[in-house]
Amino acid sequence: MVCCNNKQDNTENFNYHVDRFADIEILRYRVSGFEALTLPQKQLIYHLSEAALMGRDIFFDQNNRYNLSIRRALEAVYLNYNGNKEDVDFKSLEIYLKRVWFSSGIHHHYAEDKFVPGFSSDFFVQCIHRLDPSLLPLREGQTTDQWLQEIIPVMFRPEIMAKRSVQSGEHDLIALSANHYYGEGVTMKEVEEFYAKLNDPKDPRPVSHGLNSRLVKEDNRLVEKVWKVGGLYTHAIEKIVVELQKAISFAENDAQKAVIEKLIAYYQTGDLKTFDAYSILWLQDTDSEVDFVNGFIETYGDPLGLKASWESIVNFINNEATQRTKIISANAQWFEDHSPTDSRFRKKEVVGVSAKVITVAMLGGDCYPATPIGINLPNSNWIRKEYGSKSVTIENITEAYDKASQGNGFTEEFVWSDRERELITLYGFLSDNLHTDLHECLGHGSGQILPDVSPDALKAYGSALEEARADLFALYYLADPKMIELGLLPDEEAYKSEYYKYMMNGLMTQLVRIEPGKNVEQAHMRNRQLVASWVFEKGIADNVTELRKREGKTYVVVNDYNKLRSLFGTLLSEVQRIKSEGDFEAGKQLVETYGVKVNPALHAEVLERYNLLNLAPYKGFVNPVMKVIQNNAGDVSDIVMDYSESYVEQMLRYGKNYSFLPAYN
Repeated sequence: MVCCNNKQDNTENFNYHVDRFADIEILRYRVSGFEALTLPQKQLIYHLSEAALMGRDIFFDQNNRYNLSIRRALEAVYLNYNGNKEDVDFKSLEIYLKRVWFSSGIHHHYAEDKFVPGFSSDFFVQCIHRLDPSLLPLREGQTTDQWLQEIIPVMFRPEIMAKRSVQSGEHDLIALSANHYYGEGVTMKEVEEFYAKLNDPKDPRPVSHGLNSRLVKEDNRLVEKVWKVGGLYTHAIEKIVVELQKAISFAENDAQKAVIEKLIAYYQTGDLKTFDAYSILWLQDTDSEVDFVNGFIETYGDPLGLKASWESIVNFINNEATQRTKIISANAQWFEDHSPTDSRFRKKEVVGVSAKVITVAMLGGDCYPATPIGINLPNSNWIRKEYGSKSVTIENITEAYDKASQGNGFTEEFVWSDRERELITLYGFLSDNLHTDLHECLGHGSGQILPDVSPDALKAYGSALEEARADLFALYYLADPKMIELGLLPDEEAYKSEYYKYMMNGLMTQLVRIEPGKNVEQAHMRNRQLVASWVFEKGIADNVTELRKREGKTYVVVNDYNKLRSLFGTLLSEVQRIKSEGDFEAGKQLVETYGVKVNPALHAEVLERYNLLNLAPYKGFVNPVMKVIQNNAGDVSDIVMDYSESYVEQMLRYGKNYSFLPAYN
């Protein structure tokens, strides 16, 4: 808890830019409207935010079993270094540490390749030997030299633990992945067989087996180590539970109280049926102004899509902006009925669709420092079918991206003409947010899988295809006259801004996030390239879109927006079929053909042009600091947001105050 006796809210001259290093820029987001909340709402947000920070170490450890050890050693060196801090090696160590903080480990947060230090192993060894051994994360009975012998290859040899998560290929994806969702020696075949025995294809309400556990070998037998109180990660989960218990006192209503209590029960037992019960309560709580996500949620980091990373977001509703998502959710059945997909794959009755625009107040785990701009949960297919889903668009994050990008020269360099730039200026922020609304609110919740089709049938390709399905749903409907009829877009030109940006990003500009010679690996990037490349190829005969040269530079040109929409609809129909039927081979072919390979010449050109702009291709955020104000009697009288903390200050504070797990778990 951070306490003070005077109000402090550094919002004047708000600066979105915080730090810049490697390929990353750190921004800050403004929590507008927090000051207008009631004191109990602020206290609820405070304790939920503390819970969001308590699980930070979990995500580090999930990403790689050496992450906590390496991070703590680097922090010890950074804080105790008594040499020249302007030395090249020390400055390189500082950048490496910043990258480890940002990526929650030693692998790139997006590309998932291991980044190699810019300093020498000799320098690192010298720094470690200068430290008191009590400052190092040594195993019991381990010497400093033994620790170095174990850690040096992991940090400095690129071929060891080379990739956090390998998402495709003909090899053993589990054995090749450096994440910590599985124990040493566990193979992909063993994992698939283990969970195949647990899954009952006739169960209409299956739990998400494997979601909250690590699968390991003990005495040559596979065993699940469950993440719960008294189980794996208990030291952090106990702290999360304490803050959740404090939050109950400030719950806005009985429904919200029940949600928090059920989440606590899930953490205490690790029971996946309890998690489903919590998920249902959470999505049905649509009256509370304050909301949150906390737990083992998304499975993108596991090549098999089974194990979930730990994440948290704390937020409150943006009532004004939520009017547009209310309109969307109120018309959910219309959108489902008019989908270009086969009628067999549409929901006959859309239930429980709710959506809102939120202001995020705290980010944690897999949502920090890099964060999503929208969320649709729960992920369970049977819960979606029977109870619906809840979606959010995080508008103060999209606002921060928008404000920080103004005047950076990107559109002048990559957009074809003044006409497209004018569309982006007029409609870009609105169409971006509406695309996110449609993607999260309706896209992920649309359609249905056929009976007896496993939700995990698409395996490693499931994440990219699901994101493509939601994107295509949003793109298809952005251009529908219904958008104007509902008052969501002002005119028939507005959608073109999003169409142009999507094609430009999918075909070209997202390549700035890929290193030369590498393929596209991250699920969202594969999705965008798949969609853009497929419609580009299928539209060649009608010259729907083209890559046109001007003065030696390549640009995306859209010649026929109506036909482009038709192609989006055709691809949506096929991707929905693949998901509904569990057609693994067709899904694999679609992703591998259109979503993975990179044109090396175009890639080199895009990188060269982007580098001249001196922009960082990746962005993330520092959180505000919540300061508790006490009156003379020691009672809480207010909580205010402070935006003055730097990136390094925040990361060191989190390392000191929110680090509960052993270095090795």
